[in-house]
Amino acid sequence: MSMRARAAKAPIDSAAFAAFAPTAKGTGASEAIDASLMADVCTGLTASTKTLPSKYLYDALGSALFEAICRLPWYEVTRAEQRLLERYAVAVGALADPRLIVELGPGSGDKLATLVRPLARSQPSLHLHLIDISAAALDQASRTVGRLPHVRVTTSRATYDDGLSELPRLPATQALTQGKTMVLFLGSNIGNFDPPQAAALLRNIRAALRPGDTLLLGLDLVKPEPVLQLAYDDPLGVTAAFNKNLLTRLNTELGADFDLDQFAHEARWCVEDSRIEMHLVSRGAQTVRIAGANCTIAFEDGESIWTENSYKYYPEDADRLGADAGFRAVDQWVDGPGRFALTLFEA
Repeated sequence: MSMRARAAKAPIDSAAFAAFAPTAKGTGASEAIDASLMADVCTGLTASTKTLPSKYLYDALGSALFEAICRLPWYEVTRAEQRLLERYAVAVGALADPRLIVELGPGSGDKLATLVRPLARSQPSLHLHLIDISAAALDQASRTVGRLPHVRVTTSRATYDDGLSELPRLPATQALTQGKTMVLFLGSNIGNFDPPQAAALLRNIRAALRPGDTLLLGLDLVKPEPVLQLAYDDPLGVTAAFNKNLLTRLNTELGADFDLDQFAHEARWCVEDSRIEMHLVSRGAQTVRIAGANCTIAFEDGESIWTENSYKYYPEDADRLGADAGFRAVDQWVDGPGRFALTLFEA
């Protein structure tokens, strides 16, 4: 149902978690992403707390595994958001009235297609611009939404910040004299950023928009710990495969010699920071050589690589997140059973 929650809640506070280092823009993106991978691996794995940026989870296999996660019965995020989009797509379209829709991290494109279908029936032309670091995700999403009538699809293989910086140079953007832009940031992808990074990204989104443009933000809400544990450590081991595929990627692309059997997937609920953490835990003392990054990494027994954060929110957190970035909240829709919220903001 539509709601505007106003209850006060203290901002989430946490130590910074460097998950998304800058990479290249669309031109030459593949080469720059490879160079960034080498640098980020050495920096992250030689730190006192070992980390790997979660953006590298999404190579072709990682993207496919994540799509499988979205279909698991224990992972309710996608279904809850899909229900909201199916129910309120017309209302969102009427409030936003976009001619250009920019999605950050489109995944399979299914959610975008759900939102755009009613708009495409009433709009003579609609431009969809997709921004993602994953070439596989861009390809799949482009094919999904490309089947819709009266739409033009363009893509940018880039980080969110770099993709947003390119928007003013899009020919379609330059031609929009009266039409509005709507940015979609769905799937609670904002939860993969620590609070300072999330705030910075939302400010960058706001800077890319004109007055009257809009942002549709999806937030996964706080749930009981057992529900969260099943969502991020499922009985079929799909999430574990998704996490460990990061090591496979390093073996393939950087000539590393990670033994996947010597690392265990672990999901940890950190209640004080309202986040799920994903880790790869070393099963014993070991040394790993990463030839392509020219570094050797020693692991103690039980030492982990921190690979991802997934922050969880309360509905009223949306107001604070938007206001801090210079947005005005227009409306909010909450799926009670799935504990998920969509909030529409205006620039």
